[in-house]
Amino acid sequence: MEYFLELLLGGLTRGSIYALIALGYTMVYGIIELINFAHGEIYMIGAFTALIIASVLTFHGFTGFSVLILASVVAVIYSAAYGYTVEKIAYKPLRQAPRLSPLISAIGMSIFLQNYVLIAQTSDFLPFPNLIPELPFLEEYSHIMGPAQLLIVITTAVVTIILTLFIKFTKTGKAMRATAQDRNMAMLMGVNVNKIISNTFIIGSALAAIGGVLIASHIGRINFYIGFIAGIKAFTAAVLGGIGSIPGAVLGGLVLGWTESFATGYVSSDYEDVFAFLLLVLILIFRPAGLLGRSAIQKV
Repeated sequence: MEYFLELLLGGLTRGSIYALIALGYTMVYGIIELINFAHGEIYMIGAFTALIIASVLTFHGFTGFSVLILASVVAVIYSAAYGYTVEKIAYKPLRQAPRLSPLISAIGMSIFLQNYVLIAQTSDFLPFPNLIPELPFLEEYSHIMGPAQLLIVITTAVVTIILTLFIKFTKTGKAMRATAQDRNMAMLMGVNVNKIISNTFIIGSALAAIGGVLIASHIGRINFYIGFIAGIKAFTAAVLGGIGSIPGAVLGGLVLGWTESFATGYVSSDYEDVFAFLLLVLILIFRPAGLLGRSAIQKV
């Protein structure tokens, strides 16, 4: 029973990270129907930014939770700026182009950012400090769920609730929903569509940065390639849950995390990706819109 609980909570942690990154994918797709394949690299850049800031702060005598907060804030701001810049350079000029053009541009931007970090840093794995302090009341259960895992799960839950309330009740959130429903009609109603799209990239990139900081602190090492793997898994999670749906992104992330965790625990770690993508194939066969997605209605 304890082993089952360990796998369950481990899958919850994995799924929470996938969900944080998948939220960025699903928001961008919901607004402009674009798969931002450079999103995983924004996650990676957030982790590297936090590593640099944490190293500087530690060198100057800062310790504990303050390092995590400061490093996370800088990483979020820096990654949000990258997301905004990527949208302006790689996607905005192709707004009216055939749908294949921005997709190719997204793949190109992903490769560019990978190699940019490779040249600026190194191809080797770098140690990432554990920025999350120990919690005394968790010591007895640390072999099942440590403070890093608990913080990841809580952060994902809080971010999801805040994002849902933001989109439902704020003026910007309503403009996002209007743009997602009908971009041309939203423009006629006075919505600044270009600004809304940029804001969507900024928010999604900030969420990816939070995920990058938390998972890097939990795992303890990073390199330039972590964004590609995490991005593919998060994209899978978004499709599983129903791309374009915020609850769907979270549900897809959790389902994917649990699938990998139990496959690793009861079968073999060599097959965790096999089971994850087999699940995706089955979902797409029997429910093409995803678990919480809605089938698109064709207007004629």
